[in-house]
Parts: sequence; structure tokens; C-alpha cells
Amino acid sequence: MRPLLAVILAASLAAVAPVAPVAPVASAQTAPVAYEAAMASPIRTTEDRARDVARHAADTLAFAEVKPGQKIGDMIIGGGYFTRLFAAAVGPEGHVTAWQPAEFIGFQASYGEALAAAAALDNADAISSPIGAPEWPEGLDLIFTAQNYHDLHLKPFATDTATRVNAAVFKALKPGGLYVIIDHDAAAGAGSDAPDSLHRIEVDQVRREVEAAGFVLDGSSDLLARGDDPRTANVFAPSIRGKTSQFMLRFRKPA
Repeated sequence: MRPLLAVILAASLAAVAPVAPVAPVASAQTAPVAYEAAMASPIRTTEDRARDVARHAADTLAFAEVKPGQKIGDMIIGGGYFTRLFAAAVGPEGHVTAWQPAEFIGFQASYGEALAAAAALDNADAISSPIGAPEWPEGLDLIFTAQNYHDLHLKPFATDTATRVNAAVFKALKPGGLYVIIDHDAAAGAGSDAPDSLHRIEVDQVRREVEAAGFVLDGSSDLLARGDDPRTANVFAPSIRGKTSQFMLRFRKPA
């Protein structure tokens, strides 16, 4: 092939091919010392530390670009694992806002207890509001959610819940701020019923929804991917629970 023709062909292919940037992820061995100190913080529980390896705690902090002094929103905190980790990582000059939807607290008392525990941290506060109306403070550096984005599509909630939450996240973040989503991966073609029936969601669906809110994909990682998960079983099934393949996406609010 003639050189000029090769250049033109390559440029044409680049123009039409979808681009999915993959961000480098630091290993636990190369993660900054600040993360190691955060993981050893006394505000974290013994149960937290026991989960660090499986959840790739230091790597996840690196992927989310967490730094001391930041203001972070932890979205749908569950038991508060990441709330405590973020509070330790941002230090006394930083702040964490923990959000637990009111519907979750009404469903299970332990979710309310986790929110109360978050509120007791020196550099954190806790908010609860209807799932479609998170009341974030503005000017946040990062909003993070793990294994819960799919819940925005559960059948008991309004069909525009994810749209409203993503809009609230966009408004709350400062220009250049990050929105990081980790969730259980659903097989391609699983469709709109997967969040409710399997507690999974297709990565492409998340990307479409978040980009529609104005965000730009800034990075992705296969750190939590597992080839032995067919991505078709309910995440609570005994055969797969705790061993699901998960995706990691990092979006940025344009400056």
C-alpha cells in the first residue's frame, strides 16, 4: 500500500472507530503512601480491612484520583465501607458527604445505622433524601458509587430516577470533577430488566446515561473483571455472590 493511501485509511478508521479510554491503575504495591496510611486508619473497622484485597482498596483510590483535602460524595453508601476509606484518605482538611436514599433506610434498618455512623466521623456528614433527589452540596471534587448504580433502575422507582440522579451529580461537582461508577457487569444484550432481575447493568447503558448528563468518559479499568463470571446470574445467587465481574468507569465534568 502506498504511504499516502495508508495514512488516509488509518485516519478514516480512527474517525469512525469508537474510543474507550483505559486509564492506568496503580497496583497496591505502587499506590501512594497516603493510601496505605488511609487503609490503616483507626476509623476503619476490622471487617473493612478484611475486604480490602477483594475490593482492591488502594487501586480504587488511585483510579478515583483521591487526594488529601478533597471534598467527596459517597453515593448510596451501603454499609459505609468506602465512606470510611474516603474519610481516612482525604484527612482532616477534606470532607466526605455520605448519601443513603430514604427508601433504602426504610427497607433495612442497618442502612440507617450505617448513615448514623458516617455522621459521627470527624470529617463527614450524612444526608438522606428520596432516591431521585440527592441533596448534594456543590463544589465536590468526586462523587463515587460502588455496586449501586443499577439500583437507580429498580422497578419500584420512577423510570427517570437515573436521569435525575446524574443531573444532580453533574450540578454538585466542580468543573473538572470526577464521577466514578463501579457496578456488577451484565452480559451484552441483557437489556433494561437486568438491574431489577439480576442486580447488574450493562456498561454501555451506564456510559450512555452518564454522557447524556454532560459528562465525558475519562477512564475505565478491568481491575475488577472476572472471566469466570458469565454475567447472567443474579449477583445474590450462592454460586456467584462475592465473585461477580465488575466494571469501573471514571467520568469527568468538563471544565
